[in-house]
Amino acid sequence: MVAWNAEWRAQCLAELAAQEWDLIVVGGGICGAGILREAARLGWKCLLLEQRDFAWGTSSRSSKMVHGGLRYIATGQLALTRASVRERQRLLAEAPGLVEPLSFVMPHRGGFPGPKVFGGLLTLYDALAGRRNHSYFPLQQLRYLVPGLKEEELQGGTRFFDAVTDDARLVMRVLSEARSEGGEALNGMRVLELTRANGQVSGLQAEDVESGRRLDIRARAVALATGAWADRLRPAGSSERIRPLRGSHLLLPGWRLPLAHAISFMHPADGRPVFVFPWEGATVIGTTDLDHADNLDQDARISSEEVDYLLAACAAQFPAAAISRGDVLSTWSGVRPVVSDGEARVKPSAEKREHAIWVEPGCVTLAGGKLTTFRLLALEVLQACSGFVGRPLGDSDAEVFAPSAAPALSGLSPARQRRLAGRYGRALPELARWVERLGAERVGVTDTLWAELAWAAQGELVLHLDDLLLRRTRLGLLLPAGAQAELQRIRTLCQPLLGWDDERWSSEVQQYQALWQRCYSLPE
Repeated sequence: MVAWNAEWRAQCLAELAAQEWDLIVVGGGICGAGILREAARLGWKCLLLEQRDFAWGTSSRSSKMVHGGLRYIATGQLALTRASVRERQRLLAEAPGLVEPLSFVMPHRGGFPGPKVFGGLLTLYDALAGRRNHSYFPLQQLRYLVPGLKEEELQGGTRFFDAVTDDARLVMRVLSEARSEGGEALNGMRVLELTRANGQVSGLQAEDVESGRRLDIRARAVALATGAWADRLRPAGSSERIRPLRGSHLLLPGWRLPLAHAISFMHPADGRPVFVFPWEGATVIGTTDLDHADNLDQDARISSEEVDYLLAACAAQFPAAAISRGDVLSTWSGVRPVVSDGEARVKPSAEKREHAIWVEPGCVTLAGGKLTTFRLLALEVLQACSGFVGRPLGDSDAEVFAPSAAPALSGLSPARQRRLAGRYGRALPELARWVERLGAERVGVTDTLWAELAWAAQGELVLHLDDLLLRRTRLGLLLPAGAQAELQRIRTLCQPLLGWDDERWSSEVQQYQALWQRCYSLPE
């Protein structure tokens, strides 16, 4: 595979812009990546443009869960739940090490939903998935399952299963699959406007954010998968609009609140479902759900009120742990692109999570949707685009992830080899060469290898330091102060691979630290 880095980008940008494409995908989150992957598999000539960085928006700041949407059963969205649980099972089968099963426990304290009602919901949930996957534990057994859980009024708990992932790595894996079959993807490309000819979208005008250069790019069809930004490029006047809703999370060191299961419960203040769960060796508390009125072009950030809300949720289940602000390692906030009709405003958590497809000649816009169902959303978009492109859709049930011919990685346990195979797929041989060169040493207390940093800097189109530390790896979330203590060693390893001089490195560090303090730490 041809190198995929900033040098490659600078050399090929003009050539890529001069071509005429079957399809241009705008948006580098999980939906855009899925569309590119499916189009490339079909043999379409396709290009993806992302205004900032791949997974920069919602797809690196989600709740990390690949789930079937149990809560949607209660609102009657059975079709959405059925599709989600089946896609969850596909992802577990196709991407082990990247998408992993996670057990959830719902404690019962006498309120709604009780064990019988919740068990009934799970019976339907499991039936949609095609397998029984839940069980009830009385209090005596629950003590061993979830030590430290508040026992006041506690009757027992129900355990069920969903899945968890590293959402940013999922996007990168899907993009890697797309590029392996001829698709191309560029970050740092802001789409300014769509161009039209004879009443039909015929391409777009984009700006290279790195150089300021403007480029006109032609395409038979354009697919907009821009999430919360969907209303910016589509024609005005539609009754359906995007309602940006913010979901924020707290991350604790794993030792501070060690968990073997995700704990799912209703917040005592408003009855919303919230979670405390293990992720990447740490513990996550999430999520909130409220209207996001801030500038979408700036990284979303948690508010002080949201911090209090999430700490109160944790205290309601684990009061003896006495988790406080001083325990918080990092935070993140993502903006959900929820489709709303704009009429009488319902509570954010009451908005349905159904997606929408809006079509105009030459252009298809995807709005809303779920991380779990990205493949199905991609196929729906391509079906709408196929008439403009003049190509049939073809087989719609092929695998998203090609099996990787995993080389033996010396010094790594089978579990760590599984993790790397899931995250890197077809790029595993390139990563293995870095493991041979650098060894299997991990960065701090994380599971991330120094070899992963080197490979990302060399071959995963890193344009800025936050790309490397917040999305290609999650070191900026998992290590104190955004990995401040490791920056010098990261510089020694990665600065030559990134091609940055000392002045550029210093500038990148300053920008990254300011961003981390503003958007990934506790609010002042």
